[in-house]
Amino acid sequence: MKIALVTNSLAGNGEGLRMSKRIHQILNGKGIAGQIFMESEWNSQINSCDQVWVVGGDGTLNKFINAFHDIDKPIALFAGGTGNDFHAILYQDMIMEDQVEYVLKAVPRNIDAGRCNDQYFLNGIGIGFEGAVVKRMAGAAKLPGKTSFLLAILRGILFYRSRKYSVSCAERTLESHFLMIDVANGKRYGGGFHVAPLARPDDGFLDVNLVGSLSPWKRIFYLPVIEKGKHLSLSFVNYFCTQKIVIRCSNVMQAHIDGEYIESKEFSIEILPSRFKFIYSL
Repeated sequence: MKIALVTNSLAGNGEGLRMSKRIHQILNGKGIAGQIFMESEWNSQINSCDQVWVVGGDGTLNKFINAFHDIDKPIALFAGGTGNDFHAILYQDMIMEDQVEYVLKAVPRNIDAGRCNDQYFLNGIGIGFEGAVVKRMAGAAKLPGKTSFLLAILRGILFYRSRKYSVSCAERTLESHFLMIDVANGKRYGGGFHVAPLARPDDGFLDVNLVGSLSPWKRIFYLPVIEKGKHLSLSFVNYFCTQKIVIRCSNVMQAHIDGEYIESKEFSIEILPSRFKFIYSL
């Protein structure tokens, strides 16, 4: 067996590379061949390996699946980034050494992916307030977990203005002002904000979370509620599942896809059931 350890120098402020080297040593000790591929070295040689272990955060994983969206090799994810929400979904709090042992023995299973316009994602898309937060964070050094996300939220929570969106899918059509719109394959992002607490990345559906306009003081009050995933029964929340959805706005929408900033006046989003093979414990 040969394993590709895929990472980049920016993941986790260098933690991705450091963890890749530790995993490489563990594999060598077991007589298993491994090769570290930095982002500048991501090439067709990766396809010659038997498995791909992505060592980094949600951003590194997103870059990889978009660069290799046709890959059919089993993939594992190790938490070597500052934002490790998808790792937490797949492996809970499994530490690296235990995860190496688990991944070497486990049987790969299919996992869904999403596609927004021409970009793939595994975790989710946040439109509106969350997109503005991620744009504000762009280029700044990221702190571990949800610290950077939370600080950016607090800086913008008083001034962000909700926009009017058109939401269209087979289940319903809505046109209204929303603070935030989430279209999720995984249940959490932003360093532990459970925006789509019922989502599963293997059920063939996207979970849509629409949060209506809120005053700044209500945003402050309900932020911890959304963080814990306890918001589904609130009157201003509309939560449902779909397989394809189109979201439009007369202005350019600010959004993030797996934590990476994007913008457009229209997002066409669909689920791609069983798109990748992952080795995971969910």
